[in-house]
Amino acid sequence: MLLAAKILLTVSTLGYSAIPFAFDTNKTHWFNHSWTSHARFHCVWQVMSYVYIGLVSLYLIWTAGDDSWRLWVPAILALCAYGGFWTAVFLRKRLQLSLVDEVNGVTPFMLPILGECDANVTLFSSAVLLLGSASAVLAVATFPSV
Repeated sequence: MLLAAKILLTVSTLGYSAIPFAFDTNKTHWFNHSWTSHARFHCVWQVMSYVYIGLVSLYLIWTAGDDSWRLWVPAILALCAYGGFWTAVFLRKRLQLSLVDEVNGVTPFMLPILGECDANVTLFSSAVLLLGSASAVLAVATFPSV
């Protein structure tokens, strides 16, 4: 049972750490000279913080053995990372934020079934569902009588 939670937590962890690193270390974010150097500084800081938190989480996930309590730490860290994303999504109108940067060539992601969707929302929605599934498995493993 814990193996399933570990796999789900691993995928969820990679969603907030490795995926942003792969997609943001290019001319659309880190090397986007239309952004101020301070904005790019914050982008590098945020992405690398998630990479390092992800590495700690992966270590905790795969060294936990049969201790389900140790798996709650990576789950909570993932919740914090995704919580920050969803906070920005929900505040985007008020703070004049945008999910895409069409000026610099980052266009909306299209899904044939749903129409226009943002790639980040699509990816992070899936990752949060995996995180929820992992948390449900952890809850059963940690509190079997509930």
